[in-house]
Amino acid sequence: MKIGIPRALGYYNYYPFWFGFFGSLGIEIVLSDKTTKKLVSEGSALVVSETCLPVKIYMGHVLNLLNQKGVDIIYSPSIQSIDHKIYNCSKLRGLPDLVRNVVKKDFLLIEPTLDKSEKNQGLYQYLYESVAPLGITDKKTIKKASKVGWAYQNNFTGMTRDGMHPAEAMETAIKGKVVIKSRKNNYPINIAVLSHGYNLYDNHVSMNIFKKLENLGVKAHVSENLSVEQMNEGLNVLNTSLYWANELEISGAAGSFMTNKNIDGVLTLTAFGCGPDSLMVERITRYAKRLQKPLLNLTVDEHTGEAGFITRIEAFTDMLYRRKRSNIVQNLNKQIKIDSERQEVVYSRDNIVKV
Repeated sequence: MKIGIPRALGYYNYYPFWFGFFGSLGIEIVLSDKTTKKLVSEGSALVVSETCLPVKIYMGHVLNLLNQKGVDIIYSPSIQSIDHKIYNCSKLRGLPDLVRNVVKKDFLLIEPTLDKSEKNQGLYQYLYESVAPLGITDKKTIKKASKVGWAYQNNFTGMTRDGMHPAEAMETAIKGKVVIKSRKNNYPINIAVLSHGYNLYDNHVSMNIFKKLENLGVKAHVSENLSVEQMNEGLNVLNTSLYWANELEISGAAGSFMTNKNIDGVLTLTAFGCGPDSLMVERITRYAKRLQKPLLNLTVDEHTGEAGFITRIEAFTDMLYRRKRSNIVQNLNKQIKIDSERQEVVYSRDNIVKV
């Protein structure tokens, strides 16, 4: 039995769980191809122009599974709420409805709902709805499969918290391995790069931002490197509380990184037209000024050119280098002054040299 999962949106955060969960039930996962310009164009043609880029890309991946991969079962969950009164954005909540109404093909759409703000819509009900259409209804079997899924997901989370890039951690986790490397930070500049996984780790959307930063001598730090506790403390730094389902990875991580003296600057990457992100970035911008932490906000859509994207990153990086050099010189001058004053005191006490 095969099930198609679009390589978009929740894939970048939860695929290790899905891999272990469906695999333990004997269900083969078929992934769509990586995002391309053609795929984005095909997805954009299905929805109105005001739709955000991540959803346009998602639609393109659904078409890719149906047309190129020959899959007739698509898994498209509706993540309404991840905790009591902590909601997803409306486009993601209604994602299965959108797929059903705009994709004019004959296929089975599996659309489980996770809504922890409602009774009887928790995790196990969500998992039951994920496989019941495939004829798997034994709850003990489903619960056992969920434990396998969590084992893969926990390995993935552990490696990203240790500092491994999420793409590498995912590849390692689905092989059933855990690799902990000794990671020395030999980079002169450290930048926190904040975005949702579906923007940041889709190389077409982010234009290989990690590679570009590495070529500039910059170490990128991401929200996956932080614990939930650290991100919750970050929310307190920004004087806000959790409302959006994915707010920790933006606002929480920003607050945590902006109070970290080892982080030289913060870069946010958001999709044009994203309502929740626009609110988060506005608050981050205000607090970055208060905390005197350099900030660069980048917005992308299907028309964003790579040349301008690179230019802004290079300019931001150059500014951080100049700022760091200036701070080093100021600290050296302060130390020289302190050492000089100490020498004056010593000389005065010994009556050797009158200064």
